[in-house]
Amino acid sequence: MERLKVGIVGLGSWGLCHLEAYRDLPFVEVAAVSDIRPERRQLAKEQYGVPHVFEDAESMMQLPEIGLVSVVTYEQDHLRPALLALSAGKNVLVEKPVATKTEEARMMREAAEKSGKFIVPGHLLRFEPKYAEIRRMIAAGELGKVASIYMKRSRESSLFRTYRRTHTVHELMVHDLDQAIWYAGGRVKRVYANGRFPPGTDSPEVLWAHLAFDNGVIAVLHANWMTPDEAGIAINDCTEVIGDKGTACFDTVAAGVQLLGAGGRRTTDLSVHRNQDGRVTGALKEQLAYVSLCAMNGTDPDMLSFEDAIHGLEVAEAIAASAWEGRVVDL
Repeated sequence: MERLKVGIVGLGSWGLCHLEAYRDLPFVEVAAVSDIRPERRQLAKEQYGVPHVFEDAESMMQLPEIGLVSVVTYEQDHLRPALLALSAGKNVLVEKPVATKTEEARMMREAAEKSGKFIVPGHLLRFEPKYAEIRRMIAAGELGKVASIYMKRSRESSLFRTYRRTHTVHELMVHDLDQAIWYAGGRVKRVYANGRFPPGTDSPEVLWAHLAFDNGVIAVLHANWMTPDEAGIAINDCTEVIGDKGTACFDTVAAGVQLLGAGGRRTTDLSVHRNQDGRVTGALKEQLAYVSLCAMNGTDPDMLSFEDAIHGLEVAEAIAASAWEGRVVDL
């Protein structure tokens, strides 16, 4: 069987998830990894058997056999490796947010158009069955005309110390922004947001955003880093979509596996990425399988939309401005 050779730029915790998921696909070979940290390069080579490891992404792009590159660096550092990969004739998946500045995302789109290769955003919830099922219901007309969308995304409070490096709208709300745009089928025209900003930070630990779409859909998105670690719930999200014929909703906590032990409760989520003794499951693997097959077959990965990602960044910038300045922002 012919296998697609992929490269990964950035081997942090999520980059390692990419490595595990790719390795579980029989038609994919992880040919190379680049990371500035020698211990991560050593991990890739010795524990995972990656044949080529590099300190700098530019060197990795010289390998002609690589057909797809995952960019999994820090959020603000996606532009350079994405442009390097496209200029070297590679297809690219760039993790969310694709950038923290809309102009950088537009530069990526332009580079992809010039190269003739695709670039897609890592919006993996489009491959998560619960989220995808609501999209199917909308497309099938089962909810009727969509009127209202509500999404909540809550994470453990200790994580805020790490992830406040990036504004909450880019780090946490970005998934729900993509889902709202996907579900609404339109473009946001007006934004009003509120945030709770701890002293000494310009990233809110609580963020609410009200979005008005050009087709009349209203969406309210809520993201926070306020779940106590002691609660034992790593992912605490919910979604509700209301149409004039019905309502679709779910809560992720109920979908997790609950361990009630001597140390308290622990909820394990199986929907995004899970390595169960070497067998990998979850939406990340499904997304990477889809993108890899598109790269192998020369087909358009239209389940993922870079145009939606760019619009999401436009909306994210409006949300950040509205929450900080306390005003309505028109797009």
